[in-house]
Formats: sequence, structure tokens, C-alpha cells
Amino acid sequence: MGPLEGVRVVEIAGRGPGPFAGMMLSDMGAEVIRVDRPRAPERPQSPDAELELVFRGRRSVLVDLKEPGGAEVVLRLVEGADALYEGYRPGVAERLGIGAEHCLSRNPRLVYARATGWGQTGPLAQRAGHDINYIALAGALEPIGHRGGPPEIPLNLVGDYAGGGMLLAFGIVCGVLESRTSGQGQVIDAAMLDGASLLMTLFHGRRAAGVWSDERGTNYIDSGAPFYNVYETKDSRYVAVGAIEAKFHQELLRKIGIECDDASLLTARERWPELHEQLTRTFKTRTRDEWATLLEGTDSCLTPVLGLGEVADHPHNVARESFIELGGVRQPAPAPRFSRTRPEVRRTPPVPGNASYEVLVDWGFTTSEVDDLVARRVVHLKSGRA
Repeated sequence: MGPLEGVRVVEIAGRGPGPFAGMMLSDMGAEVIRVDRPRAPERPQSPDAELELVFRGRRSVLVDLKEPGGAEVVLRLVEGADALYEGYRPGVAERLGIGAEHCLSRNPRLVYARATGWGQTGPLAQRAGHDINYIALAGALEPIGHRGGPPEIPLNLVGDYAGGGMLLAFGIVCGVLESRTSGQGQVIDAAMLDGASLLMTLFHGRRAAGVWSDERGTNYIDSGAPFYNVYETKDSRYVAVGAIEAKFHQELLRKIGIECDDASLLTARERWPELHEQLTRTFKTRTRDEWATLLEGTDSCLTPVLGLGEVADHPHNVARESFIELGGVRQPAPAPRFSRTRPEVRRTPPVPGNASYEVLVDWGFTTSEVDDLVARRVVHLKSGRA
């Protein structure tokens, strides 16, 4: 029974931040119903539905919103929901008949969340884009990378997931809490651009204070400092060093056998290249796992750089049960952890329409109504009535 048990959410199926937000809400116990469409567009490198792990925990109903009666199905679901979210460009939900006004007229307490890249207003609102575009305009892409090199792409973690999905899930929970107090719903504008910008708040402050350089790869935590960096090892693998504070990087140097009587070598930026070269040579003398074993149990702030196939077997992750197996696939467990209302994943990722019949009946439709919707091809059944 997760902390969001009893919260009901309608997810208008999309990609990027929406599925991740739905996973977070579902992991925490919310009942999230995914409204899929019969003719979903093809996506590059998309796996089979059962392996779209961010879809986990939900049931799916397959509704053709372009058919007469399709919008009404969603509006009926809205009547019993706490929140709905969609990821269309501004105006599309209105044209489909499931815009904010349509939904709030049916349920005045509803939290209606819109997840987009650029937001609902501004000159770019109707433009196409993806994670890399949003974080570029947010100033979150330009600082990432090595000195003299181009910006480096941080997967799609900053825009789609941290700045998008987490922001969306946070906004929905905030909206539901407020609605339960005021009795009124509202519309949430969750833009990945805004979320990525918010993630950069610390660095705006550092820059204003004159302690953050606009030159990429010259700062403490952007690969400029030798004691916050990644180093190749003897076996062509890597270790991550995060020994920012003096007591930590001094311990690191002692443990790996580098003598350093001159404290200025550790603190003066002009000495950073010299220390970086020393560390580079030293870490090439042992393998990744040899270094990890040598420094295990110390405050040297060194960890092995693990691949995706290794993380679930690391002793710390094993001890914390940080991974679960669901449908034969190991994957990250729900987080954060709660002492009493422990979250869990209830279902494997759904095949679109895997529960069309049962969802609609559970949410107030009669069996004859569902049969009629199926006959008119407004609702589709991919897995029969179950």
C-alpha cells in the first residue's frame, strides 16, 4: 500500500516525461489508467510493449479519440479521477474534445496537467522539439563536457525525466493535495524547459558569485578539477573520483600512493593539470576492480564506473534491494522508500488495450455500454475482456 493509494489518475498515452511520471505515481500506489490509441506512431528503437519498463504498474484502455464517442469515454473516466495529464502540443487536446475546460466541466476538482517541452505559451509553444533542444535553451547542455570540446549529451535524463517526468509527477501530487483542501481543480503547465532551467538554479547562483566559469570543463564539478573526475584504469575501464573536500582528496592521494606535501597542488587551479596527469598515470597501473577493492571502506570517494548489466549485482544495491525482477526483467525498484506505506510495482508494462474492458467496468461503465463502444470501434480490445 504505497503513500498514493486511493489517488486515481488518467494518463493520455505519450512518450518522454508522461510515462515516467506515470511510473512514479503508480510505483507510489496511485491507480494510473493509461489511455492508449489504436494507431500510435512508430518510434525509433522502441521495444515491444512488455519491455517498456516505464509503462509498468498500469492498466491500459485502447480508445480511438478520433471516433465519435471517443472523447466521451475519457470524460467519463475523468469523472472518477483526481488527475489527468496529457502531452499534446497546445490546442490538440481541445480539438479532440478532452481539453482542460471539457474535463473540468465534468469534474471541477480535477487536476489537469499538461506536459510539453516548451510550455503552453511563448513563441516556441507550437514548435517540435526533444530533450536535447529543451536543455540547450535552458542552459543545461552548454556547461556539460570537457575543456576545449563540445557540449556532451547527458542521455535524455535532464529534460525528459528529471526536468520533465519528475516535475510533472511533483506538480500532480501538489495539485491533488491542494484540490483536496480547496475542493477546486486547476491546470498545471509542466514544461521540460522550465524543469531543466530549475535544475540549473545552483549554477546561476555560483556564476553570480563569481565562482563558476562559463568556460566548459574548468570548474570543480564539470571535469575541470582533478579530484572530481573519471579516470581510465589498466583494463580500459573507469573509476569515478568525487573527492572534492580537502580531507577526502588528501586521503585519496595517500591511499593510492601519491605524495603531496605541497597543499597548493590540491587547491590552486593552475596546479590542477599537473595533479590530473599524476592521477591519470597512477590509475592506469591497476584494474578498475583492484582500485575499488583497495579503497573500499575508506572516505576516498572513489567508485567503479559500472555498466547497466553490473549495477544490480553490486553488493550495496543487493543489500538495499535496489532492484526488483518483474516479468523476468531486472529493473530499478520504486523510490524513495517509506517506513510504513511501502510502495511496490503491481503490474508488468501493459500491452495497449490489455484491460480495456475491465478498466471501463471498474470505472463505472456498464457491460452493455462497453460492448456498444467495442462494436462501434471506439474502444478496442487487445486481450479480450481481461
